[in-house]
Amino acid sequence: MVAKRVARIFGLLCLATGAVGCAQPDEPGGAAVGVAAITENGLTANGLTANGLTANGLTANGLTANGLTANGLTANGLTANGLTANGLTANGLSDPSTYKLLDYLVSCALLPQQSITLAAGGSTYTFTGQLGLAPQWGLDHGSCDGSCQRWVSACLLARIDAAGIDREISVRGPSVTLWPTPSEISTYTQKEATYFGNLFIPGQPRFLCLAPGQKQDPRVCGDSLANCPMTVVGACAQDCLVKGGAFGDSFCSDAGRLGAGQTYFESVTVFLPK
Repeated sequence: MVAKRVARIFGLLCLATGAVGCAQPDEPGGAAVGVAAITENGLTANGLTANGLTANGLTANGLTANGLTANGLTANGLTANGLTANGLTANGLSDPSTYKLLDYLVSCALLPQQSITLAAGGSTYTFTGQLGLAPQWGLDHGSCDGSCQRWVSACLLARIDAAGIDREISVRGPSVTLWPTPSEISTYTQKEATYFGNLFIPGQPRFLCLAPGQKQDPRVCGDSLANCPMTVVGACAQDCLVKGGAFGDSFCSDAGRLGAGQTYFESVTVFLPK
């Protein structure tokens, strides 16, 4: 890859993540999060990732719920010190749960042409982007504001698997990088749930609402919603203002009904194959 510094791309970021999301205020405690410089070769949503999945939303899941806070990564290493070697200790990166969380986090935030390389404990670790929900985070002196945090959080929550099994899912939402292709729409037809929250602030608020006809979410919650690693707020039909059909839902409330609680524009809807 060619190392390249990119000038200000706020306009591109707003296009990629949605203008409404750019205007949304940050939550208390959702301060900007720093990141190390990246190597990259252009900021487009096209191209193949290392595992052959396109940037339109087909991705792997398999993150376990306890990996969301592995070694205090989200509470300490990321928000306090930035995504740098001094914020991620050698012990942290050598832990499989922490490594997997960081791997998924980078793939959610950055584009396929972006990557970050960290050195810790005498080892070098490289993580490659995929879905491009917050590409500005990976730029030199980049940061992750409240909207960025909510986008990355929604993506991470959508990729939790109760059994820790890696399998393909289709993630969609109000971002051009998540727009599905016709083939994806025809293959991944089972709408599962919509996920939203913020893993980067105290309390890590995390939520899901169920798609029409769904009573359970076995992929994420296992055998029972009572054991789910996030709050199940009810049906998306009553919870989300925008029902995007095959493109996913948005403006979803953490209170289970429109007009109550906090509304999240940054949300990710998962579709599974029949």
